[in-house]
Amino acid sequence: MSSQEYLSTRDSSPPYLSFEATVLRGLAPGGGLFIPAAIPTLPSNFLSEWKDLSFEELAFNVLSLYISSSEIPSADLKKLIAASYSTFRAPQVTPLVPLDKSKKLYLLELFHGPTYAFKDVALQFVGNLFEYFLTRRNEGKSSHDASRERLTVVGATSGDTGSAAIYGLRNKTDVSIFILYPQGKVSPVQELQMTTVSDANVHNFVVKGNFDDCQDIVKSLFDDKEFNDKHHIGAVNSINWARILAQITYYFYSYFSLVNQSGDENPKVKYVVPTGNFGDILAGFYAKRMGLPIEKLIVATNSNDILDRFWKSGVYEKNPSANDGQDAVKETLSPAMDILISSNFERLLWYLARENIASSITEAGQFLQSWMVELKTTGKVTVPKQVLAAGLLEFSSESVSDQQTIETIKKVYSLTADKYIIDPHTAVGLAASLRHVDGISTYISLSTAHPAKFGDAVDRALAGVDDVYSFDKVLPEDFKKLESLPKNVTAIGKADKELVKTEIEKALKEEGIVF
Repeated sequence: MSSQEYLSTRDSSPPYLSFEATVLRGLAPGGGLFIPAAIPTLPSNFLSEWKDLSFEELAFNVLSLYISSSEIPSADLKKLIAASYSTFRAPQVTPLVPLDKSKKLYLLELFHGPTYAFKDVALQFVGNLFEYFLTRRNEGKSSHDASRERLTVVGATSGDTGSAAIYGLRNKTDVSIFILYPQGKVSPVQELQMTTVSDANVHNFVVKGNFDDCQDIVKSLFDDKEFNDKHHIGAVNSINWARILAQITYYFYSYFSLVNQSGDENPKVKYVVPTGNFGDILAGFYAKRMGLPIEKLIVATNSNDILDRFWKSGVYEKNPSANDGQDAVKETLSPAMDILISSNFERLLWYLARENIASSITEAGQFLQSWMVELKTTGKVTVPKQVLAAGLLEFSSESVSDQQTIETIKKVYSLTADKYIIDPHTAVGLAASLRHVDGISTYISLSTAHPAKFGDAVDRALAGVDDVYSFDKVLPEDFKKLESLPKNVTAIGKADKELVKTEIEKALKEEGIVF
């Protein structure tokens, strides 16, 4: 099996898909997620040979292992990578910042892209991939050609995915993008970043409900064969394999940045990742399995702690008092993590099943199909003890309350010489990190968003703490302009798949698209 072919977590039997087909389809038939048929092994000398490469050069080396040059020639892949990261404000793309050298604690800043969030790292690349594949497929076809291929991208967001996807796909040829987000459950800046984009191919739908309601609608559209065949639905959520793939790079880049900054050629490194949908930390899992010497991956959750509860019990459950009502999700100061079901966790469960209880990849898919049906119908699933034990060799977890989040923002600001300000999601990761730091292992905590995106939480922590702090100083000029711009948003009302389908077709007709 090849790392450049892809199978489904729920039906893992051949035939396998190409990278292009995997990216354009997004979600596998029956609700499964695509994974590589094999995880590639790195060259034996990669620790010395890759140590001084730029982010873009590392990205090429990593992506080439999962993308055949017969699909994307090397010269084209290098151009796609260069175009994707030319939009970042930091020349390193994802700089590694020492927060407390005595404790061996570092922050990996992932918010230097166009929307000030970690998801830009993947979605700038995904947007360029979509356009590249469609341009090639439509070569020689006029704009009115009935055989011209188009993509209707539908995504759900709890905040940052929406704006990052929109900025990655705005004005892309032959692509329309529809973002569903829960009313009143994203930050004001996040909502403005989405709804002030006026490109004709961009559409925002605000839904009464929570993120999981939006995500359920998106997944149901992929399963709606007639609608999918008619409009060619594409995915930008981290259910799309290309999202995970692009994020693998910054684990390598941060590791080598640490080696070069510390002078330690063989550091013991643990990564702490604030996560809701499990995509960001899953990229670290792939990096570790490829051979990057990562000691441990630590999951940091907020009060919506399905992942933390799993690692402590082996029970994957929506809520101890599980129900399908909106009140099952707790609203927190880190709203991008206010998620009941972590979609990407299915990918990890597949590997744990394959390696510990399944006799074949086909049986692994059968286990996942059974578990996901059980989760959907009962609200929980319990995995065998050997599956949990194997996972705990690579993962551990922590849950962080809102009060601890606030205290961590304040602590970092007060104890750093430059009065460093972090956003609440980064604070969740740092709070978890501070429970573990021991001066022996190095902890790299992922900083996932610029603090200005979550002004309420930052103000709650820092307003009045001294005479220096002012949120106006935190706010980038880009954000200050958003409030005065016209809004591009459609109110859907209740979370209903048929209402969303109707509005999608209405918007496509307004774009002048014939179907």
